[in-house]
Amino acid sequence: TMTIDNENNIAEVHVRSGVYSSDSIFDFSRGYVATRLFSRNACYIMKINKGTIPELREIGRVAFERQTMNKVYSPYNVWVQFQSGRSLLGRIRDWFVYGRAIERLCSGLPLYE
Repeated sequence: TMTIDNENNIAEVHVRSGVYSSDSIFDFSRGYVATRLFSRNACYIMKINKGTIPELREIGRVAFERQTMNKVYSPYNVWVQFQSGRSLLGRIRDWFVYGRAIERLCSGLPLYE
């Protein structure tokens, strides 16, 4: 499921798929994406690259297309592979950078940028 908050420029994506379940937050006002993988008990954060991740209104359009069509052709299908780098344990300074929405999602978990 996807929830789009146009007022705060945030999209939340919830995937419920057993061991592969995850929650993601696209915070366009801060410029970060955070994904919490439940199977790994960790949070992965990356800077939004505007060349590969569409704007919020475009994500809503693609979500609508996926919901109403069996197969969607879109140049904005985004696949991300995270590589564990340095792990952060949620220092206060990091939450100022990432914002409140990502803090709520990832607080208390190891963070991988």
